[in-house]
Amino acid sequence: MALVVLAGVAAGQNAPLLRPADIVKLPSMAPAAHIPYGTDANQFADLRLPEGRAPGALLPVVAIVHGGCWAEYADVTYTANLATALTREGWATWNVEYRRVHQEGGGWPGTFLDAARGVDALRDAAKKYPLDLGRVAAVGHSAGGQLILWDAARAGLPKDSAVYVPDPLPLRGVISIGGIPDMRAFAADARGPCDGRHIRVMGGTPDEQPSRYTLVSPAERLPLGVPQVLIWGEKDTVAPHALFAAYEEKARAAGDSVMSVIVPGAGHHDLMSSELPAYAVLVEQIRRLLAK
Repeated sequence: MALVVLAGVAAGQNAPLLRPADIVKLPSMAPAAHIPYGTDANQFADLRLPEGRAPGALLPVVAIVHGGCWAEYADVTYTANLATALTREGWATWNVEYRRVHQEGGGWPGTFLDAARGVDALRDAAKKYPLDLGRVAAVGHSAGGQLILWDAARAGLPKDSAVYVPDPLPLRGVISIGGIPDMRAFAADARGPCDGRHIRVMGGTPDEQPSRYTLVSPAERLPLGVPQVLIWGEKDTVAPHALFAAYEEKARAAGDSVMSVIVPGAGHHDLMSSELPAYAVLVEQIRRLLAK
């Protein structure tokens, strides 16, 4: 699917762009359950369930993976507002935490293994909660966009690789919000918006660790085999659309279904607020991916 620029859907033409501190202050409801998928304090997911579901009905699920340069810039509190809003739309939400590069066990390969196992842990949660594992979509912001795109491609990983996890949970589709679909391109970006954290999580540059980039950069795992929606803010200076436009062309050439949406007036963090008009763009795309 082609690039779409949405007229009339913006963060506000003259409004100041949001910062991470603004997002974590947005309201959220407590999760129904805090479910570990490992022994570390950062290996868990917050499950939220909508009210008013029909008895016996299984709930479609939106798995959410936050960004933060694979480091300390964000955690599940950053995505709690979004998870809350999407739960009120009628979906169960699964807000994944993971070990990041500044934490013990994070970096290579722990951060990537956590992102994989955190999503796959929905299988265990479904033994207790009414979750429809046949209708799971994943949403990731910034570094989380890289992680969820890569999650969708894990079936093709070599079994002897450091980031291989068997039997990945199938996804209906993935939505990357200001995400990083090409780790090599991001590493080559002279602006360095992550201050080297994107290099640290890989354990080196593409020249120093070429095989690692081949394993986890979505651009090098194509075709992903699932529909992809790439949402960009027109004013995003962290992960601008122009830096990754080649990814879309490459993904389509490989046979993937890819839609790219640019939201006018929105910055990197504006798209993560459920209180701004661009939220409707995300909801529309999730509904499309999770339709029966």
